[in-house]
Amino acid sequence: MTASQNTRAAAIENAFQAFDSGILLQDLKRRVAFRTESQNTSQAQTLHAYLTDEIAPVLCELGFASRIVENPAAAGAPFLIAERHEDAGLPTVLTYGHGDVVRGYDEQWKSGLTPWDVTIDGDRWYGRGTADNKGQHSINFAALAAVLKARGGRLGYNLKVIFETGEEIGSPGLNELCKAEKKALAADLFLASDGPRVSAERPTLFLGSRGGVAFELLVDLREGGHHSGNWGGVLKNPAVVLSHAIASLVDRNGRIVVEGLRPPPVSDVVRNALADIELGRDEDSPQIDPAWGEPGLTPTERVIAWNALEVLAFKSGNADAPVNAIPPVAKAVCQLRFVVGTDWKRLDEHLEAHFARLGFRDVQVSVTRGTPATRLDLDDPWVHWALDSMRATTGKKPALLPNLGGTVPNDVFAHTLGQPTLWVPHSYPACAQHAPNEHLLGSVAHEALGVMAGLWWDLGETGAAIVATRKVNSVNSPK
Repeated sequence: MTASQNTRAAAIENAFQAFDSGILLQDLKRRVAFRTESQNTSQAQTLHAYLTDEIAPVLCELGFASRIVENPAAAGAPFLIAERHEDAGLPTVLTYGHGDVVRGYDEQWKSGLTPWDVTIDGDRWYGRGTADNKGQHSINFAALAAVLKARGGRLGYNLKVIFETGEEIGSPGLNELCKAEKKALAADLFLASDGPRVSAERPTLFLGSRGGVAFELLVDLREGGHHSGNWGGVLKNPAVVLSHAIASLVDRNGRIVVEGLRPPPVSDVVRNALADIELGRDEDSPQIDPAWGEPGLTPTERVIAWNALEVLAFKSGNADAPVNAIPPVAKAVCQLRFVVGTDWKRLDEHLEAHFARLGFRDVQVSVTRGTPATRLDLDDPWVHWALDSMRATTGKKPALLPNLGGTVPNDVFAHTLGQPTLWVPHSYPACAQHAPNEHLLGSVAHEALGVMAGLWWDLGETGAAIVATRKVNSVNSPK
């Protein structure tokens, strides 16, 4: 291998060649063809096959030893753990992906499209999983192969992989598995890809995610409905009661009014990071309601740096076939998306105290599940390293998000495994993720191949120095 071939530029060019030659497309078509719907229990065998027949062989070609681990919490949603070990004295990186997708909703896709094949129309690569997450981990593996080729089969660090097949059903068993496999998954850095960029044209780095907690509000007043003509005006209507209860949580402009559900003030460092990031730039993005949400914040700050309380579903009576009766029950399924510092573990206490204070004694609160919010320190050496690498590759200023507006299982990697977490997404906000006509943009995929090749390369150049710097900072930091 000549000196000119053994360079960062050569690694990036190798990655671009994976796009130009059609290799990335071939890999993605093969992976999309696996109908890995984790919400569909009949596809458990397909989920297993995706790991054993697709991912494990690819990792073997890249020098990994892998093993399949059964899920301790959900039968039929296995994990894969793999390791590529070069030297005990080198830094170790952990990466992640998920092979499962949401339901295909085959009949709802546009004419000529199917969720289980990749169809290219202009810049759009349609198919279930192209954006979430098969396209993203396919890009990362192709970029890794490009770096290994440029470096003569070595990386200059150790690399571990954890793959799950239950992310779309809440990652059951992931935390338990990581606790049990903590030694096997130990690393100096977590680096993975999921979620969207802030816009198609801007490379993005995010450091964690908002948390999410779901809860139900129920008003159950009596057995059966009662004629609205005979009883209207003397019987409480549960839908009206529940509507007023919900309106007491969020005002008519979307501002959360319960103090216990609000986050700490936005810090200057977070505000500065978000100052040049604009939401809704892509063609198919929904139109933002500028007056909705917390006053005094930009739309970006409202999504990334603040909390949002949403009503996901509301049911009382039968709206499709209504009858002249006062319904007996009303139910709302709600969700709080929240940032670090929110007192979310006492959500039920805050809600119950609020409703009691206002006299909503008929409202029952049930908190169903929750995922913690996470955020790596924006001044962590790994953050500066990643931004510098992405800027060097693309010539663009990357967007730095303190956390994703949505939720990924980052708490497992940040808290259970105790690793600094970097996410480099390869999708974009209008990708129709989880909906019919999901797609990846070819232009983003091409750029992302270069971004990831640059990051994989730079880990071998400066990763050890970053690890050493963080150790010094840890020793010198106040206890």
